[in-house]
Amino acid sequence: MPFTPAREAQIVNLIRRAARTEILPRFRALSEAEVTAKSGPDDLVTQADTAAEALIARGLGTLFPEALIVGEEAAEADPSLPDRIAEAELSFIVDPVDGTWNFARGLPLFGVILAACRFGEPVWAMIHDPVCDDWISAAEDRPTRLERPGRPHRRLRMGPAREIAEMSGFVPLSLVPEDRRPAVAALFPEFRRATSLRCSAHEYRLLAQGHADFCLGVDPKPWDHAAGVLLCRQAGGYAAFLDGAPYTAARRAGYLLTAASPDCWARLAERFGPLAD
Repeated sequence: MPFTPAREAQIVNLIRRAARTEILPRFRALSEAEVTAKSGPDDLVTQADTAAEALIARGLGTLFPEALIVGEEAAEADPSLPDRIAEAELSFIVDPVDGTWNFARGLPLFGVILAACRFGEPVWAMIHDPVCDDWISAAEDRPTRLERPGRPHRRLRMGPAREIAEMSGFVPLSLVPEDRRPAVAALFPEFRRATSLRCSAHEYRLLAQGHADFCLGVDPKPWDHAAGVLLCRQAGGYAAFLDGAPYTAARRAGYLLTAASPDCWARLAERFGPLAD
């Protein structure tokens, strides 16, 4: 790309405005009619999701008229939309409210995810926490940093290499195919802690800050993972599919593993290897 500081600031301001005007006013104020189930009772969409995505898409379309914009809700309406990511010289992948289940239930554990990709390769990313109004960002040519209004940014680094028994991470067990779920659950005692926040935004934020060691992506939807992969890479981590293939936002199947280092990734991939068979 790369984006100029002025252009980055415009994108950040757009995301913050969407959070301020379309997301936070609806937090803990949704009516039943403003919450709808998609594929099942735990897969929700709210008026905050659709309104925020519309605002962000309009803003990005104005700033980057040549770009492909792939929002989670737009892809729900047109499932072929993500197929265009691999051929797009510039695409923006948007999750307007990641952690919608938490948001709809009044839990302040949700975020806005945005990734810019070149032919499916993430080149710029941010994950914004609307509640605290801070964000982490990275680009292909600069490291990951935590940014807060009116305060100096802080460079982030993933944690040091640890033994398996000392690792903590995120595994969305409910998304694992039912026939493989017992085998994955049996791995949990090997780790210091294995859990799920039901929110990729905060799981990747914790990873990039060194507060966790790994994240297993069972359903590698690009709006959940493209930004997080770049943020963790630029903080010293490593991400790839369990079959060894490098990450691309164009891939829509497989198990994605992000870890604190290539060595940690290799040891974890050995544990989770049966999933890739």
